[in-house]
Amino acid sequence: MTSEASQLLRVTDLRDPVLSDVQRHTLAYAEANPVELSVESVLAAARHETGLDDFGPDDFHERLALQLDEIDADPHRSAVARLVTFGNSVRYAVNRLRVMDLLRRHPEIHDVEIAAPVVVVGLPRSGTTHLVNLLAADKRFRSLPLWESQEPVPRPEDEMDTDGPDPRIARSQRRWDHMKASSPVLAAMHPMNPDHIHEELELECLDFSSYNFEWASTMAPRWRDYYLAHDQRPHYEFLATMLKVLQWQRGPNRWILKCPQHLEQLGPLMETFPDATVVMTHRDPVSVVQSAATMSAYGARANFKRVDVDAIFDYWADRVARLLEAGTRDLPRIPAGRRVDVFFHEFMADDIGTVERIYARIGIDFTEEARASVAEHLERHPRGADGQVVYDLRADFGREPDELRARFAPYLEMFPVKVEVQ
Repeated sequence: MTSEASQLLRVTDLRDPVLSDVQRHTLAYAEANPVELSVESVLAAARHETGLDDFGPDDFHERLALQLDEIDADPHRSAVARLVTFGNSVRYAVNRLRVMDLLRRHPEIHDVEIAAPVVVVGLPRSGTTHLVNLLAADKRFRSLPLWESQEPVPRPEDEMDTDGPDPRIARSQRRWDHMKASSPVLAAMHPMNPDHIHEELELECLDFSSYNFEWASTMAPRWRDYYLAHDQRPHYEFLATMLKVLQWQRGPNRWILKCPQHLEQLGPLMETFPDATVVMTHRDPVSVVQSAATMSAYGARANFKRVDVDAIFDYWADRVARLLEAGTRDLPRIPAGRRVDVFFHEFMADDIGTVERIYARIGIDFTEEARASVAEHLERHPRGADGQVVYDLRADFGREPDELRARFAPYLEMFPVKVEVQ
């Protein structure tokens, strides 16, 4: 990796990674601390950590087993991939136990109403993250900061100390500090600071169903096929319950949500939240694939013993194509007048103006206070604060933009995005 004075980052070792000292230390630690990837070991660890044993409906066992086996059965996966998969799975199981315990003690949570959420939908790497963070700057909305998504229900010891900052924020900060140290390019591509507004798919992970496992694992074809073959409505209902849990703990009560997965799940999304307004981002799919593949290929140095850059590129080019195919097919699922289209190049040129236009479309007054909050967020979290990655489709992947772009012709005919990669 090379770095310039302007904080431009260029990854030059995708095909033959050169590990940093932190990455080598992490790998050595993982190799010295092997884990068992089984449903039994994950659930036992979660029970031990919480002292709880009611996970609710056990249909998630099948999904968890598949996710664990996809990593366990792959001889090319690294010890880090195994350790991270185990750790994430235990965290989700721990959170699930605490949620089920809270719902048992407070059944009135099920009566909470999730009313008229605003849902940002679009391809990954298409501006959805920046947009949801700007909208969430207006505190009239309820949003999901990363620290809360990582631990949606406080630990019992956290609830005893109500005078200081929520201890979950400090734990999230430690994770962010480790990420910046171990994977600085990933940190530049996708900020994960504690107050960063996160995707609600993190909440679906407690039901062990979402496309998040593909990102966390670099690529997961067995899980992808299983996930796409199964009706996701039950898991969107689980998501709605999770939003009720969070809203019951603290308000306000109108949600700003965001997840690229919704692009291929517009049916379940709109059935679960029938009064939602969808804000849909649009960007040159070639630029999206270039960015997503670079991010995944860089992260693969931790997940694989040998990085197959071409396989990673093909996986995410196919994944973007599937997302666009499903999204364009299911556009009629969004009721007339409840979709706002946002084009990436216009958004990047005038982000506050874009937010103002969205407010006008959804019938909310963009007050001076709201405008000031958005401007303050931009000042506190400038784009590229941790560096800006420079991409090169030809040099890194040996692909031609026009050949790749032809694959997305139906979408491009429908939405005239600006071509970014020539």
